[in-house]
Amino acid sequence: MKKAAKNIITIEDLHFKYTGRKGAALAGVSVEISAGETVLLLGPSGSGKSTLALSLNGLIPQKISGRMGGCVYVSGMATNETHISALTQEVGILFQDPEAQFVTMTVEDEIIFGLENLCTPREEMDNLVTEALNQAGMLHCRYRQLDELSGGEKQRIAIACLLAMQPKILIFDEPTANLDPIGTRQVFETIARLKQTGKFTIIIIEHKLDELMDLIDRVLVLATDGTVLVDGSPEVVFNDRAADLLQHGVWMPQTVCLAHQIKSSGIEITSFPLTIAQAEQTLTEVLPHMNKNSLHSCGAACARKPNVIEVQNLSFKYDKKIVLRDVSLNISSGDFVALVGPNGAGKTTLAQILVGILRPQQGIVLLNNKDINRISHQELIKQVGFVFQNPEHQIITDSVEHEVRYGLQVMGLAEKEIKTRTDRLLTKFGLKRLAKANPFTLSHGEKRRLSVATMLAVGQEVLILDEPTFGQDQRNAASLMQMLKDLHREGCTVIMVTHDMGLVAEYAQHVAVIVEGQISFYGTVKEAFAQPELLAEANLTLPPLAELSCCLTRGNANWPGFFTVNQFLESLKTVPYLDKWIKKV
Repeated sequence: MKKAAKNIITIEDLHFKYTGRKGAALAGVSVEISAGETVLLLGPSGSGKSTLALSLNGLIPQKISGRMGGCVYVSGMATNETHISALTQEVGILFQDPEAQFVTMTVEDEIIFGLENLCTPREEMDNLVTEALNQAGMLHCRYRQLDELSGGEKQRIAIACLLAMQPKILIFDEPTANLDPIGTRQVFETIARLKQTGKFTIIIIEHKLDELMDLIDRVLVLATDGTVLVDGSPEVVFNDRAADLLQHGVWMPQTVCLAHQIKSSGIEITSFPLTIAQAEQTLTEVLPHMNKNSLHSCGAACARKPNVIEVQNLSFKYDKKIVLRDVSLNISSGDFVALVGPNGAGKTTLAQILVGILRPQQGIVLLNNKDINRISHQELIKQVGFVFQNPEHQIITDSVEHEVRYGLQVMGLAEKEIKTRTDRLLTKFGLKRLAKANPFTLSHGEKRRLSVATMLAVGQEVLILDEPTFGQDQRNAASLMQMLKDLHREGCTVIMVTHDMGLVAEYAQHVAVIVEGQISFYGTVKEAFAQPELLAEANLTLPPLAELSCCLTRGNANWPGFFTVNQFLESLKTVPYLDKWIKKV
């Protein structure tokens, strides 16, 4: 069925429930999107964001099992009645992992593959490939092997594959989730170029928001129950509805979080900043007389303790590819260390060696002064817990409750203690209602929370987490990191592999930067952030508030450095005559 369309997308009372799930993923969503709009789609984990995206290209309900109600029209075509090949030419979706979408070996062949499936005439393909690669800024990679590309390059090639099929609508579903900061910036720059052409309607599902805000025309927020929580301009959504967003665990730009904290402290803000540039202007106007103050200093909490882990001259390779080269690293007991660096630098490999998943090929790893090769697997898992980047890799039972119970049963705990710990963790991680569900039916964010809960249940002295907040909404990410912070305060050693420099700023004490399989830096967060050459070499960028701080200090040397909201609030105490700027109530 096709009907006249004044909007390029019309969604009318859309409901969808996946087969095997009790609750609906979407429950009465009605939305209209005009051609050329750029829409940011937000919502807590499990709110139905990806489900909504999949309903726009017909995969729901045509290929994904479930019960659908309501109607979805794209360019006037009903998506439940229109062949998916026709919808593919209207809607292109880019997912988190580009490699999951690749089917050939070279860039050119990958783009041609999609055109062949659309029966595009051979004489038209060359121009379409060239134009698509140009739009994605990747023409120079046309004849390269896909496995030679960086994560950011692969994601931009995946964008080119979509563009070659000339869709009117582009949907980006967490496109930077697996990318280092520079790869993330490259993808965002590509999306910005596409927006500037005026040819596309763009829908973005993303939680790295600060660099995106210049592009966004409208923000659509889904609630936990799969309904529309708020729909409006960025200014209205992030200013007027911030309390609702926080209550539902929805990500907001860090500049917005900072602005709300400043307002809460009683300081009047005349204009509400959404971008770093706007925040710089606002803060310069309202707080012009800041004093220099040393922040993020390393005090007693960073006092040196005995090493819990010692890595000495470690090297490792897969087949003939060298991944780690002569790595030496000491981690103190009770430290909170971030392992950062570009995609493919060797961070995850190092983490897996530390937990015994991989064995050192050259060099030695000591855990509490004992060679890790001489520690039995059973004993090692009692001392070191590991959370995989992909939570599905550690699921071994058929229910959420059994997954948490499993490690406790292996430890031989009494049934009463097992039940108490299991119930506490399921409640704490918002999984109690899913206790009987098969873990593989959970959303990615729910799987991530389950994988962390299973590790925390055992209570090891060292926890290693690979991208711990990946796929999490703001509330669950904050809750998880607070738990890690509490465990760290109690003496647990935490090692975090991450691309999120905001997490590094907020929680880490020390940073190990890995580039091409070697440790290029080890020191405090403040020392790392003060070295732009180091960050550039490692494909890293400053987190948004640290970047804001740099902008402010360039204009006024008296501004104190800050990396987080809490550090900025502490710096307010240095402002002379602060009451001049505090709003009289």
